[in-house]
Amino acid sequence: MTANDDYLRGYRDGYRDGLLGVRTGDRVDITPSAPASKAKKTRKVSAYSRRYGAEYKRLKRKHPRIKFGALSKKAHAATRKAMK
Repeated sequence: MTANDDYLRGYRDGYRDGLLGVRTGDRVDITPSAPASKAKKTRKVSAYSRRYGAEYKRLKRKHPRIKFGALSKKAHAATRKAMK
């Protein structure tokens, strides 16, 4: 027997074992066990972010077809001006 025959036999046996496991429901979980994650803490929304959202919504109602980039630029400018 050559090394290639050993490889093919091992490959075939592993394939067969995998099929048998799937058929009988004896699946093995190979994923690494992750530690239990803590609940994600939400961050407080800043005053700037709140004001920006309001400015963006106001501009979007006024100019619904303008692209996001142009609207956000105007909204940021309005927010900076208002919070000065």
